[in-house]
Amino acid sequence: MKYTHHNNELNFKHVGEHVYLKGWVQKSRNLGGLVFIDLRDRFGITQIVVKPDHKDYEKALKIRSEFVIEVKGVVLERESKNLNIPTGEIEIEVTDLIILSAAETPPMTVSNDSDALEETRLKYRYLDLRRPVMQNYLIQRHKITQAIRSVLVDEGFYELETPILGKSTPEGARDYLVPSRLYAGHFYALPQSPQIYKQLFMVAGFEKYFQIAKCFRDEDLRADRQPEFTQVDIEASFIDESDIQSLIEKIMVHTFKKVLDVEVKAPFRKMSYKEAMETYGTDKPDLRYELHISDYTDTFKDIDIPLFNGKTYVKGLVLPNGASLSRKQIDQLSHLVKKNHGDALAFIKLTSEGYSGSLNKFMNDEHYASFNLNEQDILFLVPGDNDNALNALGALRVELADMFNLADPNNYQFVWITEWPLLEYDEEEKRYYAKHHPFTQPNDPKVLAENPKEAYAKAYDIVLNGYEIGGGSIRIHNQEVQKLMFKTLGLTDEDVKHRFGFFVDALKYGTPPHGGLALGLDRIVMLMTHTSNIKDVIAFPKTQSAKDQMMQAPSDVDEIQLKELHLKVGE
Repeated sequence: MKYTHHNNELNFKHVGEHVYLKGWVQKSRNLGGLVFIDLRDRFGITQIVVKPDHKDYEKALKIRSEFVIEVKGVVLERESKNLNIPTGEIEIEVTDLIILSAAETPPMTVSNDSDALEETRLKYRYLDLRRPVMQNYLIQRHKITQAIRSVLVDEGFYELETPILGKSTPEGARDYLVPSRLYAGHFYALPQSPQIYKQLFMVAGFEKYFQIAKCFRDEDLRADRQPEFTQVDIEASFIDESDIQSLIEKIMVHTFKKVLDVEVKAPFRKMSYKEAMETYGTDKPDLRYELHISDYTDTFKDIDIPLFNGKTYVKGLVLPNGASLSRKQIDQLSHLVKKNHGDALAFIKLTSEGYSGSLNKFMNDEHYASFNLNEQDILFLVPGDNDNALNALGALRVELADMFNLADPNNYQFVWITEWPLLEYDEEEKRYYAKHHPFTQPNDPKVLAENPKEAYAKAYDIVLNGYEIGGGSIRIHNQEVQKLMFKTLGLTDEDVKHRFGFFVDALKYGTPPHGGLALGLDRIVMLMTHTSNIKDVIAFPKTQSAKDQMMQAPSDVDEIQLKELHLKVGE
């Protein structure tokens, strides 16, 4: 018989009804001869009671946490009500009790307030995922995915798949390689993204493509990054930047309303890459708070401060009401600045007792007046070259917002970062790299040919609350422009033929203008569910050291397998 109700559905209006429930035992307790059982499923908890004179009483005494049981019974009004849960006014007096599966004592508590270490939670992930908070993350992920998919389908996009086993075309992070058994010494690569394949769909004439795509990058991990992750991959023909941006805004507006019942206003703000870096110290600014970076170079040019001597720039930001920071806290902030490539951290405070700070002995009242500080403000200053000073202050800005709770978690601030440099120059290798990827359309191919450093891209990132949640560009569809891009990147004809020969060939047969964007599904779910750890929203994630604690992967393999793959493991 199918159960009649989930374990969150019964309430006072069901008193007297005969019901049939199934689930896991959250806890069991014997109180004065009565056995009380909290029965849990993915929807909630119902209290079950077995009386001493019941035929299944001895069976009930054996039940422990995480047993799987089914019960038939009658809904009664509870004497001691629990109004914190939907079923707290009733309980089920058991008429029939069946143990479907016994359970050993679990190595962790299956509850939201479990204090198990992350290593334990990942090792026993199937138990961790029984916890309501963890199930909610994945249920929300499902809802978010379906909301995004529904917009794309309604807009006429086809959901098409691309291969997992492909060719290594290293341009960013390291590839994960898969050795071939049939072709000794040759390897497939797992896709870092379906970039080339989705462009080939455009060459093939599908016009509108999307895919919920698994991607793989062998790179150092952090709280918002995993070696395998999921993208909502989107590509379309005969469009420009504004078309893609409008589509993504429509997706975000619909998804936030559908899943969180939150109104998101479009169109989203647009900000150039240069403005983002100079004002916020990052290309993914959190706009929920101010803390704008300013240039104080001219202010200090006539003040003899040894710390600033010989430095190209002095950048800074003012934290209102931040003068309460202790010297110990400022020392910790100084360490953060140096960790993020800043030369040093200086500060000036204004309190009711006047000005103070690390530059006090070099300053006078006239100097201080030029800062226009309000009482209880603190000004932080970082000297150095432009990029390093901005990078350090960007990190400082985020840390200060966290310390002073400046970011409202229920405030969602989207921004498009546009006008990206097409290339970045590596001084050590004396060559250019693509800022995004080598198929990004330059704003002006003539500038790319004559002055690559000044070339800008038809590229755009979408940022939400300090996280990049998507990035894309208009692609190169002209084979001559693509050849110019490869040449600027220092790729020889042989390099191009080896890495991208099939793709270059495809451009010869009539390629429509096209472009797209990939949304980071994991990060979107992370932000919409208010967790700071991306592992929470991935069913079976890896650790920070890229290990699968549950499966114990990566692992060694049999010598026979290695031999079949023509591989030897070094000492």
